[in-house]
Amino acid sequence: MKSFVSKFTSAPAVREYGGIVASLIVLCVVFSVLSPRFLVFYNLLNIVQQVSVVAVLAFGMTYVILLGEIDLSVGSILAVAGMVAAQCFAIGLGFWPTLGLTLLSGAIMGAFNGVLAAYLLLPSFIVTVATMGIFRGLVSLPTGGLPAPINNDAWLAIGAENWLGLPIIIWIVLALFAFNFVLLAKTVFGRRAYLAGGNKEAAVYSGIRVKRIKVIIFTISGVMAAIGGILLSSRLGSAQTNAGLGYELDAIAAAVLGGTSLAGGVGTMVGTLLGALIIGIINNGMSLLSVPYFYQLIVKGLVILLAVWIDVRSKTNRG
Repeated sequence: MKSFVSKFTSAPAVREYGGIVASLIVLCVVFSVLSPRFLVFYNLLNIVQQVSVVAVLAFGMTYVILLGEIDLSVGSILAVAGMVAAQCFAIGLGFWPTLGLTLLSGAIMGAFNGVLAAYLLLPSFIVTVATMGIFRGLVSLPTGGLPAPINNDAWLAIGAENWLGLPIIIWIVLALFAFNFVLLAKTVFGRRAYLAGGNKEAAVYSGIRVKRIKVIIFTISGVMAAIGGILLSSRLGSAQTNAGLGYELDAIAAAVLGGTSLAGGVGTMVGTLLGALIIGIINNGMSLLSVPYFYQLIVKGLVILLAVWIDVRSKTNRG
């Protein structure tokens, strides 16, 4: 434990995460001054729960951006996954078969994106803009655009129950963070992903199958989006056809704010988690202040522009 703490308090870690941690502190101070309800424990817990879905999407997005690619379909995949779960329960399937099929649906949609981008050499931006619409259309097919209720107690417990004093959703997000942190930072796959995103030619010369890695990474992104669909549908108690609208932008913003470079080859799960918390604090703070929704959209758009500007500046400094 001591070595783990020392790792994140070392000089390189301070340089890497100091700015975003400082931003978190400043935001907390500002919103606590503007609203006495902000620093209430219940509200802080609510922020973490609200940001859980975006954080999970952002974990998957980090891999994609690390390759220098983009995935705009994650919000639609989230919605499809929720609808798959609702339809599975509607035909009488139990919790575990439904969970497996929901995750499988996300993997299939993510792999579809990856195959189109890797093997047909289509730009991932165009691919995922197209599949964003395709998948969003698929959500409405079973119900004609109406919400689909979910009545499985075990599924609903994910979004409503606590374990050891914390909501189950938070434990799931922490587990996913730990898994993705280890996969990206501590495995051969992670090192190959960094190399493939930072220098594709060097990766090819090193014998790395870049196309295969791209398909795997888009598949991971799809699975993370499906998990986001599980979390959101369990909280809402239903599958909504408009679920996840705009979440792809929040996921991109969280990853880039956390230091993942749009040029590829640079990024960490720690930074992404911190970036997701910033997005959550901004959303929650503006809601507490009763800021109209259209102003919230403007602020979030400006945050994304700021994140891209920071990425461009850091890339220029590295060059």
